[in-house]
Amino acid sequence: MLAVAVCAPFLSRAEVVDYDGIKAVVGERVITADEVRDYMRPATETLAREYAAQPDVLQQKLTDADHDSLEQLVERDLILHSFDTEGYKLPDSAVDELMAERIRKIGDRVTLMKTLQAQGLTYEEYRKQVREQYIESALRNQNVQREVIISPYKVENYYSTHLGDFKVDDQAKLRMIVLNKTSADDTNALALAGEIATKIKEGATFAQMAAVYSQGSQQHEGGEWNWVERSVLRKELSDVAFALKPGQMSDPIDTPDAVYLMLVEDKMPAHAKPLADVRADIEKTLRVQQQAQLEKQWIDGLKKKTFVRYF
Repeated sequence: MLAVAVCAPFLSRAEVVDYDGIKAVVGERVITADEVRDYMRPATETLAREYAAQPDVLQQKLTDADHDSLEQLVERDLILHSFDTEGYKLPDSAVDELMAERIRKIGDRVTLMKTLQAQGLTYEEYRKQVREQYIESALRNQNVQREVIISPYKVENYYSTHLGDFKVDDQAKLRMIVLNKTSADDTNALALAGEIATKIKEGATFAQMAAVYSQGSQQHEGGEWNWVERSVLRKELSDVAFALKPGQMSDPIDTPDAVYLMLVEDKMPAHAKPLADVRADIEKTLRVQQQAQLEKQWIDGLKKKTFVRYF
């Protein structure tokens, strides 16, 4: 009864209201359980496929998605309420232009109408969606996506406190010849690898032999893999590669599916990437973090100025 009493001033436009189906009220806007379900439907379908064999995990993921969807809808309605109450205006002519652009993208008005009919939407409902999406995007850009200055000090401090994130495993600069086997007991590939190794020792370059004989994806690059971390290679290959010295070639490495020859051109021990190499990534991370903080402050401010009630 209390919920009905609290909501009554905000629901006068609705002829019939199922109070059990209300998830939240934002100003005069009501968010229903059906709206939340519709909003999260794409996520629901994706999660159902990914976690079909893990019902407990699926249920938790769906619960989280339901909460996140409700929060996004609350934020949307807070922004729209702010637009309505703070003197902003969006002329009908501007919405007409937005609709014309949508129609051009989809082809023509007939195609749009057929698409909307398949989705169970009227033209006016879609027009309202387009208007609200534009308003939300414009106000987010105005209040959150403004230019954020990231100082060199912040970048350097982030680098020093997250050094582990930039560590690189032992690396070897490799060339590789791959000879596929027709079966596990195929000896032809091993014999050919021996012949190729002999030719290289007699003066042929590894790159030339790779270009001619290798069946690996880097054949046309002379078998060049460039810098490879230890963890990238299968164990029988990494054990050999990181035991060799720069300039050394391996003996043929026989595995159940292929025979390999490797040339180690250079090696580099585990190290942290230099700041210069990761500065742009750090700046992007810090910018995203700062914009998220600005967005939270903005939304929290809107909540303080607007009636919000969860059910």
